[in-house]
Amino acid sequence: MTSACVYVVDDDASFLTATSRLLRASGFEVEAFGASSDFLARCEALPPGCVVADLRMPGLDGLELQAALVRTRNPMPVVFLTGHGDIPTTVRAMREGAEDFLDKRASREELLGAVRRALARGEREQAGRARRDDLLARFASLSPREREVLSGVLKGRLNKQIAGDLDIGERMVKLHRSAIMAKLDVRAVAELSRLAQDAGFDRDTGRPAA
Repeated sequence: MTSACVYVVDDDASFLTATSRLLRASGFEVEAFGASSDFLARCEALPPGCVVADLRMPGLDGLELQAALVRTRNPMPVVFLTGHGDIPTTVRAMREGAEDFLDKRASREELLGAVRRALARGEREQAGRARRDDLLARFASLSPREREVLSGVLKGRLNKQIAGDLDIGERMVKLHRSAIMAKLDVRAVAELSRLAQDAGFDRDTGRPAA
């Protein structure tokens, strides 16, 4: 697995260099960018990690970078490190998911603590996305009829009732249930229900939530 990286984004070249050096000296993998657009152009192909970003930058500012990053296939936690903070901006950044909002005069310990928290959070969120993708792939493997049978099972319908609902034989319902359990890799209905809930499976439409 590729090591997580800290991506520093700041248009102030001297501060960008100083922050990158500090983080590298503290044991982090670091990649520096002088503009938000440069980072966003590459972020989907980059290893997972977190972003340490300035707030006021030419072009896309820090808040716009944060909003754009959420919409990519590789979202990462953001730590703002700025010399131009104010309470409304701080509140907005935190409300939209920033890990921390620090003044550029913050201590080394404050910055390193925020980066460690952001990296840990990024790892948890990445694991959650991977599990979600796996669940969606498993549910996508179900045939239309299997999804109909699954909807009935999740509604607590008996095999006989599902057979009547779908106008098929009870034996076919049992076969579809066995196929569902095998494809979703579960052994009990309770486990199946938890998996369906985790995937956001809609028992009325027969599909996972978008």
